[in-house]
Amino acid sequence: MKKERHLGFEIRTINNQVKRFVQSTKPAEFQESTGVHGWAIRYFYENLDKDIFQRDFEARFSIRRSTATNMLKLMEKNGLITRENVSYDARLKKIVLTEKAIEIHKKATKNIKMIENTLKKGITEQELCTFYSVIDKIKANLEVEE
Repeated sequence: MKKERHLGFEIRTINNQVKRFVQSTKPAEFQESTGVHGWAIRYFYENLDKDIFQRDFEARFSIRRSTATNMLKLMEKNGLITRENVSYDARLKKIVLTEKAIEIHKKATKNIKMIENTLKKGITEQELCTFYSVIDKIKANLEVEE
């Protein structure tokens, strides 16, 4: 008899495995920051030419305002970002990466490439396309339920 598998359980399991793998490959100078901070730094780095605000960050990572606030406060405390006023709206503060964060990004990019290569090992381009298609459908299913 074939054992029934549950999608939610499989997603949680792979999430845990990826977290452990990322943690085990993280260079020593990154130990104080979380993996999510790395993804946030990358997002801010890729948008250096734009004014990015907390609401943009919340939307990009599909997180609630309170989660974003706590993350950004910690990143600010760790010297990874600053928040600066913008001339066109006194209520808004754009998020700006510090030089420390830019250096971390450059080093982390190499590590991320290694992790991605490990995750994709033995998986064809067609299988990846199918995987991404399924993931997009799962995300859409969950968005409808919110």
